[in-house]
Amino acid sequence: MTIRIIDLTADNEQAIQQAAELLMIGFRDMAPDAWPNMEAALEEVREALEPGRICRIALDEAGNVTGWIGGIIGGYDNNVWELHPLVVHPDKQGQGIGRALVHDLEAQVKQRGALTLMLGTDDEMNMTSLSGVDLYDNLWDRIRHIRNLKNHPFSFYEKMGFTIVGVMPDANGPGKPDIYMAKRLF
Repeated sequence: MTIRIIDLTADNEQAIQQAAELLMIGFRDMAPDAWPNMEAALEEVREALEPGRICRIALDEAGNVTGWIGGIIGGYDNNVWELHPLVVHPDKQGQGIGRALVHDLEAQVKQRGALTLMLGTDDEMNMTSLSGVDLYDNLWDRIRHIRNLKNHPFSFYEKMGFTIVGVMPDANGPGKPDIYMAKRLF
């Protein structure tokens, strides 16, 4: 499969609609409340188009959006950027689109002087051994022995060179943590 990665721009309404649909489809099973409807998904896409942010899409041969990635400046004198969000159409996963989008975002933020790319990946659906437990009890041992129970994306990010750098217990409710990951870019 050949893909092309380009900037998503505010004047490309068709691609904006497709990116919003991807959010709803791609996160339906992992974080069903994240973007439950088209209005919420469109709001997220339009927010990603604001000045100072990075918004890139992967197009297939027919020009359809198959993946979308965003970047948000994370502060620290522009040394840190946040990857948010990343979504690939479920029918297209495992074909290198997510990998290509992450590599593209890394290049984009490095050009802007970033030293670190970070992300948060929620576990709202008991997909890892970090959910459904009291993380305040022996947190670092639990992180060290994390297990992927249901294809949680933290494993994809580990393969991309990201490391778990922390966890926010109960970020999405009792027993539903946010897993923080980061990657050095130099």
